Amino acid sequence: MAAQKQRDSQQKTLGIIGGMSWESTESYYRLINEGIKDKLGGLHSADLLIHSVDFAPIGEMQAEGAWIELGAMMASSGERLQAAGAQGLLMATNTMHKVISDVETTTNLPIIHIADATAKEIEKQGLTKIALLGTQFTMTQDFYKQRLIDAGLQVLLPEDEARAEVHRIIYDELCKGQILDSSRQYYRQVITDLANEGAEGVILGCTEIGLLIKQTDSPIPVFDTTAIHAAAAVDFLLE
Repeated sequence: MAAQKQRDSQQKTLGIIGGMSWESTESYYRLINEGIKDKLGGLHSADLLIHSVDFAPIGEMQAEGAWIELGAMMASSGERLQAAGAQGLLMATNTMHKVISDVETTTNLPIIHIADATAKEIEKQGLTKIALLGTQFTMTQDFYKQRLIDAGLQVLLPEDEARAEVHRIIYDELCKGQILDSSRQYYRQVITDLANEGAEGVILGCTEIGLLIKQTDSPIPVFDTTAIHAAAAVDFLLE
């Protein structure tokens, strides 16, 4: 029994609210498990609970601005994971951090905030002027951008037309598993334009963008929020 207890105490249990979209949640699962294997070696893997939601109604509700209902939905998911034994939570999405306070209030569990984890990585590189790509919600609303500003960063955004196209590619292509070279070229140009405006790095502020854009596609440092968030999850599991 003592040996069993010692084995069980190597990791905390992390609950993941996923499915937004499932393509990026799959990346989270792989990256977190790879991180645990790197840290602990052998046959070790991550102690995870995942609730993967149906993204179709969520996408519709986002477009309608039904954030109160979405907050209740995310809080319910958090409660389910808490009841299953989660000691902390992670929302495998940038946009839905808009309602993170609903989850925090309902569960009273620690939640690994994706924007905070990303800001810390940017600070490590000594950068202060950063470009942000993501959904229209993430790029323009304060729930995400303001946390970066509060961390001392200056945030640059694409122009209106480019923001709309960046958003469209996420929902119409990446969230449906479509990885098109034409869209990769478009994102490359957007990043180059922002670099020419003075951006020292670029945040891939949607968990699907990392499926399309890699460091080799950018003239400035890339901060993939999926990879950064997953690394923060590994740190939580091993605290």
